[in-house]
Amino acid sequence: MTRQGSKTRARIVAVADGERHTRTDYLATEEPLEIRLDAGGATATVAVTMRTPGADFELAAGFLYGEGVVGSRDDVGRLSYCTDPEIDAEQQYNIVNVGLTGGAMPDLHTLERHFMTSSACGICGKASLDALELRGCPVVPPGPAVDPAVLPRLPDALRERQGLFESTGGLHAAGLFTAGGELVALREDVGRHNAVDKLIGWALLDGRLPLSDHLLMVSGRSSYEILQKALAAGIPVVCAVSAPSSLAVDLARRFGMTLVGFLRGQRFNVYAGEERLGLPAASHR
Repeated sequence: MTRQGSKTRARIVAVADGERHTRTDYLATEEPLEIRLDAGGATATVAVTMRTPGADFELAAGFLYGEGVVGSRDDVGRLSYCTDPEIDAEQQYNIVNVGLTGGAMPDLHTLERHFMTSSACGICGKASLDALELRGCPVVPPGPAVDPAVLPRLPDALRERQGLFESTGGLHAAGLFTAGGELVALREDVGRHNAVDKLIGWALLDGRLPLSDHLLMVSGRSSYEILQKALAAGIPVVCAVSAPSSLAVDLARRFGMTLVGFLRGQRFNVYAGEERLGLPAASHR
């Protein structure tokens, strides 16, 4: 089997100042990943997502945890790529089998993404905030206290560690930071939701959940799905370089999370949970 790398070489035509040049460039690899569950002697596909190859086991585990299919590291058994001889060899690294320890296949009718998903924009018509409460997602407790001076350092720290972005210019990143601004882990992917799944999957498999004393920093915007995944992992503070969606703000406010957007330079907007940041008194405009 040939395993696809995280970046792909391509011949391109570059035009600058009216002159044409042919050269080699690197592109972020985008390939489908099928996530299969193995339990009770049965196998079921729960999702297919477009992703950048790498950290596939973390992506699968993080996706299943964020969707409530698994509740802890103990629920996850063997993780493996597909070795079915009937599958084309080039596709075998695009299928991850997740063995569940419970002995029975969970009820997949409750899985909200039991169909083809997109790495770009998530799922339209995602279940309402009430569904998260029915799943048992608790309100995030108070804390930690975060010095607002820490926040402007996060985008640069994220960007400096984006090795694949440096060579391809085409990847999103999700970084996990301490409350003091120290980078703990970073994952990259063509889809920002996948980058978050990889990061949370790493924490799940490494026995680090819940991440109640950490901050999540994402490139791009913050959506409902990113806030949902952070909530499931117990992350109290989510920061993004761009705008949040209205439903992301609603989720943060309902579940006691801090949500920061447009984090650029020394400026940022706080959409929810400002009490964690110890901000000075507001000057109203």
